[in-house]
Amino acid sequence: MKATYKKYTLDFKVPSGTSRGVMTQKETWFIILKQADSIGIGECGILRGLSVDDRPDYEQQLAWTCNHIHLGKEELLNQLKEFPSIQFGVEQAFLSLSSKNPFELFPSDFTQKESPIPINGLIWMGDTAYMLKQLEQKLKDGFGCIKMKIGAIDFEKEIAILKSIRDNFSPSEIELRVDANGAFPFNEAMGKLERLSEFKIHSIEQPIKAGQWDHMADLCEKTPLPIALDEELIGVFDVTEKQKLLQTIQPQYIILKPSLIGGIKGSQEWIELSEKQSVKWWITSALESNIGLNAIAQLTYSLHTHMPQGLGTGSLFTNNINSPLEVSNGKLFYRQAKAWDMDLIQEICT
Repeated sequence: MKATYKKYTLDFKVPSGTSRGVMTQKETWFIILKQADSIGIGECGILRGLSVDDRPDYEQQLAWTCNHIHLGKEELLNQLKEFPSIQFGVEQAFLSLSSKNPFELFPSDFTQKESPIPINGLIWMGDTAYMLKQLEQKLKDGFGCIKMKIGAIDFEKEIAILKSIRDNFSPSEIELRVDANGAFPFNEAMGKLERLSEFKIHSIEQPIKAGQWDHMADLCEKTPLPIALDEELIGVFDVTEKQKLLQTIQPQYIILKPSLIGGIKGSQEWIELSEKQSVKWWITSALESNIGLNAIAQLTYSLHTHMPQGLGTGSLFTNNINSPLEVSNGKLFYRQAKAWDMDLIQEICT
């Protein structure tokens, strides 16, 4: 077996804003396995400034992984605990290599019968006019669940946008989720949660910065609307530590981004622990190309979850890899009539 890696830079169609800044490009990496006539490909989706493996030795670790591919998947995953995005790339690549179809990692009705996954429509931060324009488009596109990033513009303007949605759509018509990306100071968080709760919000992701377990536990105990942990899970590698986090904070939800928390194995650990404590969860992509998004979507479908997932990021880039993935009427489909861009994939793999 031979393993190589390749860098690929994704270009955003429109600069995309979060409370951590505006993104115009996003780098990603692919691990390619070749054995006889078979090929496997996996994506190592790193998010600069957020991923715990955003380190100067990242590429060096990719090279080490490829040079030690003979160790096999399980031993590599053990050795790569501090590099969750590479763990996920390795898992994908081995699954891809062993599959009849290198892009069908979890055969199911999703890949074979076009059974869809409900997803949320994502509204990026920007000025009020830009956010309202996005909202209008998402509603036209048939989304029944809207996720809005908040925390970068004036809070009163964000409240006004949420009010305008609720003035026109009831909670049974549009489910509203908000994501603060840790933007609220703790001493202001409860007041803001109370304001947000007026609009029958489904949940808020990461209201305060990660790492403040006692403060987050206090918010989760007293909150007027459900809190979902997101960044809080990043960098928590040990199962005992994961359990401690959940028992300490006792959130209403956790959000699983496989590229940031140790791939398939890491996600399954979090799910098992959270379900023991009656903590609900959903899965979200982390701005991967369609290679990684495909793996996350197939994994998600295999877990038989029914609430809207965060898997609508494939259309954000001008140079994404064309694939059978398609968003239609607020759902993600794997279309039989659409093909992977094998020319571009061949270019990546050589």
